[in-house]
Amino acid sequence: MSDGFTHLPAGHVGAVVTFLEMTQRPALASVPESPLRLERWDAVDPERYRELFRRVGANWLWYSRLAMDDAALGAAIAEVHAVRDSGGAEAGLVELDFKTPGACFIRFLGLAPELAGQGHGRWLFAETLRLVWREDVERVTVHTCSLDHPAALPAYLRAGFVATGRAFESFPDPRLAGHLPRDAAPQVPLIG
Repeated sequence: MSDGFTHLPAGHVGAVVTFLEMTQRPALASVPESPLRLERWDAVDPERYRELFRRVGANWLWYSRLAMDDAALGAAIAEVHAVRDSGGAEAGLVELDFKTPGACFIRFLGLAPELAGQGHGRWLFAETLRLVWREDVERVTVHTCSLDHPAALPAYLRAGFVATGRAFESFPDPRLAGHLPRDAAPQVPLIG
């Protein structure tokens, strides 16, 4: 459009996606102290996964996995690690995809909203970098978007990722579609 804007259809949300990559194994710093711990799921129960996905991502309009039936979700899920808090509750998610030889794609990385601003993100980044840089991995990629937590992109850049491109993404608002509650992500106006 000549006005520089890309207009969205009614009921849609838009975001700028930034593609990031790391092609050299970073010098791994010591892992910051945290009462949190990671637990790899050997088997993934779809309902348990959706519950954690919703808990971590509803504020940022994560919905893709909520729109899948069990079969599609089972086929899409990669290596899942849940973050557990000191009481044992699941409070974060790391999902890593090693399907491409020599590469790791960080599909999802996040903490429950109540853990924000307490330094736990630094711990999670350090732990995630330890998980992704396996012996045969030569490239790690991740996407983040303008709907994610405002600290996400700066944290990836500080960790050593390099931005390689951007794209505009639009999709039906998951709150209107019933995948998320209507009060999720109050920072994004609900326009029906």
